[in-house]
Amino acid sequence: MSNDGERRRTGPLGLFRFAVKTALGACVTLLLLSATGGVAKADLRLCNKTESKVGIAIGYKDKTEWITEGWWNLDENSCETLVPGALVSRYYYIYAVDYDQFGEWGGRAFMCTREKEFTIRGIEDCVARGFERTGFFEIDTGEQSSWTVQLTEPVQQGTGGR
Repeated sequence: MSNDGERRRTGPLGLFRFAVKTALGACVTLLLLSATGGVAKADLRLCNKTESKVGIAIGYKDKTEWITEGWWNLDENSCETLVPGALVSRYYYIYAVDYDQFGEWGGRAFMCTREKEFTIRGIEDCVARGFERTGFFEIDTGEQSSWTVQLTEPVQQGTGGR
């Protein structure tokens, strides 16, 4: 939850969405860290460790079906709780876009999204149902009760020296 008690979600613009699909998604590095012991609070949190504002969508399976939700907007160097309380699933799926550098964090787990705020039930026939088919990356929490995902900048290549 954000500081004002409401989830902040808005969708990227259509032109931005096109740029994201063609941008340097493969160059963006992802770092996953499990939550450490000693903290009693259990959540699925996402931390934006970049210098850009990012948009986040999440996918998960509830008791009977797959659900995707978006968009959370995270300012640079900030964190947000995506799933409050103890985690009930082992696997969660994340898709993120970098609003400033036009990169993305994605994967091969295809789920439904749309440009505006959404909660979508089911992951099949996305396009036929009027949604976009988007590749999410998988998070295996190992059945932990809490987990933190950190999105990071791409690794910089060295300059000089042999």
